[in-house]
Amino acid sequence: MLRWLWIFLVFSLVACGPGKQEVELYGVDISDRELEGAFTLTDHQGQVRRLEDFKGKVVVLFFGYTHCPDVCPTTMLSMANAMKLMGDKAQDVQVLFVSVDPERDTREVLAQYVPFFDARFIGLNGTPEQLKRVAKNYKVVYAKRPAEDGDAYTVDHSTGVYVVDREGKVRAYLRHDETPEQLAHDITQFF
Repeated sequence: MLRWLWIFLVFSLVACGPGKQEVELYGVDISDRELEGAFTLTDHQGQVRRLEDFKGKVVVLFFGYTHCPDVCPTTMLSMANAMKLMGDKAQDVQVLFVSVDPERDTREVLAQYVPFFDARFIGLNGTPEQLKRVAKNYKVVYAKRPAEDGDAYTVDHSTGVYVVDREGKVRAYLRHDETPEQLAHDITQFF
């Protein structure tokens, strides 16, 4: 009996690894994927921001754009409600909205849009080259789609939310249609 207990303990340490945290998510645990979370972008107040600026907080990144008619405002509202549900724990979370529409999402536009949902949220933009690098790091896709009238356009884009733990490692991918309760649950798994 003791031998089997020893084998189980050794197997558990090898399988889970020392310090590996098991999490239960509504979203997808992507801890084992090699995603490079680093970025250098400018926030809606003109300050250059890097992922490491938020070390010690759980970072939630959403890639979208301010003229988005549906997914972006819905996701941002869900994130704002999730923050309310987290109560005091929300002070340990930083939500970042990364614009995939640098042409229209100027600093001023982001400053109006992003804090509307929650004053703690930060909007980020950058040059087209910076955005391509960040999108590649997170495996995000986006493409500008001209409207039929030729004047306006939309941007097709990935719709999930990424969760980065306090140490800067990308840990989870949450679907855009998770409820605020599900988002709050998943985010707090990384405290």
